[in-house]
Amino acid sequence: MNSSITMADFYQLTKQKMVAIIDVREAYEYQMGHIPHATNLPLSRLGADKLELDTEKEFYLVCQSGARSENACSFLASQGYNVINVLGGTAAWPGELSR
Repeated sequence: MNSSITMADFYQLTKQKMVAIIDVREAYEYQMGHIPHATNLPLSRLGADKLELDTEKEFYLVCQSGARSENACSFLASQGYNVINVLGGTAAWPGELSR
């Protein structure tokens, strides 16, 4: 079972401290608008690219609704990464999206 956080709790967390956010949507989706400070790492590339993520760091994964980020969390957790799925994805983000 993967860890998850509600968007409301995640939003409050981002107001308190800087967190590592990975947006697993495709590049064109990311470019249309993303959560500020999120890094784009598309789910479709996770198995193809060599990941250079710190296994000691905590990563919050987002997509449009939470389904792709849940899949990404399963994969990354199996690779030894500390990941948390953000429920609701960018569709539920209450703040401004960056472009």
